[in-house]
Amino acid sequence: MVSAPPEPAPEITPEAPTQGEKESPARSDKTELSDFIEAAGLLSYDPAAITRIYAGHPQRLIRRLWQTLVPIGLYLLGVWFDWFTGLLKGPDRARARAKEAADLIASLGPAFIKAGQALSTRPDIVPPLLLEELAQLQDQLPGFDSALAMACIEDDLGAPVLEIYEQLDAEPISAASLGQVHKGVLKGGQVVAVKVQRPGLREQITLDLYIVRNIAAWLNQNVGLIRSDLVALIDELGKRVFEEMDYCNEAANAERFAALHAHNPRIAVPRIYHQATSRRVLTMEWIEGVKLTNLEAVRGIGVDPDEMVNIGVNCSLQQLLEHGFFHADPHPGNLLALSDGRLAYLDFGMMSEVSRESRTGLIQAVVHLVNRNFGKLSKDFVSLGFLAEDVNLEPIVPAFEKVFGQAIEQGVSRMDFKAVTDDLSGVMYRFPFRVPPYYALIIRSLVTLEGIALSVDSEFKILGAAYPYFARRLMEDPDPSLRQSLKEMLFDGDIFRWQRLDNLIASASQGSQLDLEGLLDQVLTFLFSANGGLLRQQLVEAVVFRMDAMAWHTTLRIGKRLPERLQPPGLRKHRLSDADEPLLDIEPVRQLTGILQALPGFEPQMLMRRLPRLLGEPQLRQMGVQLARGLAERSVVRLVRDVLVSA
Repeated sequence: MVSAPPEPAPEITPEAPTQGEKESPARSDKTELSDFIEAAGLLSYDPAAITRIYAGHPQRLIRRLWQTLVPIGLYLLGVWFDWFTGLLKGPDRARARAKEAADLIASLGPAFIKAGQALSTRPDIVPPLLLEELAQLQDQLPGFDSALAMACIEDDLGAPVLEIYEQLDAEPISAASLGQVHKGVLKGGQVVAVKVQRPGLREQITLDLYIVRNIAAWLNQNVGLIRSDLVALIDELGKRVFEEMDYCNEAANAERFAALHAHNPRIAVPRIYHQATSRRVLTMEWIEGVKLTNLEAVRGIGVDPDEMVNIGVNCSLQQLLEHGFFHADPHPGNLLALSDGRLAYLDFGMMSEVSRESRTGLIQAVVHLVNRNFGKLSKDFVSLGFLAEDVNLEPIVPAFEKVFGQAIEQGVSRMDFKAVTDDLSGVMYRFPFRVPPYYALIIRSLVTLEGIALSVDSEFKILGAAYPYFARRLMEDPDPSLRQSLKEMLFDGDIFRWQRLDNLIASASQGSQLDLEGLLDQVLTFLFSANGGLLRQQLVEAVVFRMDAMAWHTTLRIGKRLPERLQPPGLRKHRLSDADEPLLDIEPVRQLTGILQALPGFEPQMLMRRLPRLLGEPQLRQMGVQLARGLAERSVVRLVRDVLVSA
């Protein structure tokens, strides 16, 4: 699970006290192992049930209120004084207060840390300066007593530690707000990582969520500047934290993630050992690797860090845009480079899902962004749930243009994702945006991933790395909405922009796992679809124009060989040109041929294999009819204007 284990820790060995010997104090003190609310069966987040529980235990609530509201109140009093005296207008003072807020949240415990991390992705609620400080909140706490950890394992798994594990380190190798990890060996000889939840965690989390939820309700009712539903935000957070506290849920997430990426030989996911897994204990395969941010160690195992980053970016995009099930916490400790060239994902407690509609909407938004169509981009934010349908979009469009305009001019591959999201955060704070939970987690995931990549390559741009995947999805996905987006990308009004198609296919070809055969099929599918009607019309018109030119050139060559007195009147005024351009020089055909030939791995036989499909397309026969009609019309015009009528 980590590359370099700490100094050898004490182990639980066969010589350690067994179940038949005298119990340790930790093992006998069940109050430290369980939460009083768990007796009520509160295994999922239920605000109404939590309210009923603490109504019957006011002493616990009062004690925690004193521990939390007093420091929060003192901090707010200090901020008010700075505002009243004008000190808060100074950037240094404002930055210091923002950092103080983040430190205060970190000191209040796991629920407040989780709430702060959730707020760090909510630019519609939090000012940009505080947003930056909250983004640096670390989910790390000191480990708890090892004897309690061992007692918790026995309590949850229903057997002594040494009946389950051959050996288990007594000291943890890492600790976070929800639990800590020990290294061990199962009875079957498998080396494992054992994640143990903090005793009393559920009570602490539940009590703090209850307090924070009531603070949020008060703020919503009394502070008019807050537009978003803070109570809904806390409820969403509570639901996710309860899911994260259920290690059976995390085990299911890990196995689902592994199944979705089973086809990718470059992705590793630890195996789950269900016989040693419960709601508060998770036993998984120990994976030996090094953090991506440790460049020397990555190179030391014979792996290219840039290649690892590329694998991670493509895997993340596949999670977001293809599977809709993504790892929402890819921090450096959860991504390891393995000596066999694989990238290992760890810790599946924080996962999220994106609906098919939202995934399509995100790709459409990218299309409108690239096309600088900020009017449609603002409507995308409505369809994605960021803006209410009755919001006036007129002042938002120029704000988008200001944020994205200059960045787009530099090109997608050079856009600074962090700078753009920071600028966008300011727009979201000024206008009535409501950030959907899935988007907040996506931004957190991508910003974290970009941070890891920047530690490897200081010039890395995640949008530049992501665009080939967007392009491939846009070219290959048969979704009707994306077919329409492809049309918007390629057409400027009624004019087909070949350069855009060239750029799109070139970008798609840069992505990993490119299915060239599938890409060709999708190009043909688009050509003969309803969205390709304008392109087919342009193609027919271009062929008619070139065939008419070739026929006229042939007519002139034959006519000029006749004696002048036998030449039709119209031919005498025309001079014979030496031009003899082949049919393949028809502009659309030439453009498309050039684009395809530039693709890595393209061979002409790929098109030849698709001839039966082409000949069976009804639209091709319709194009033939249009071609014959166009040639006939031009022939009549030529006959009258250029042959029979003299100058």
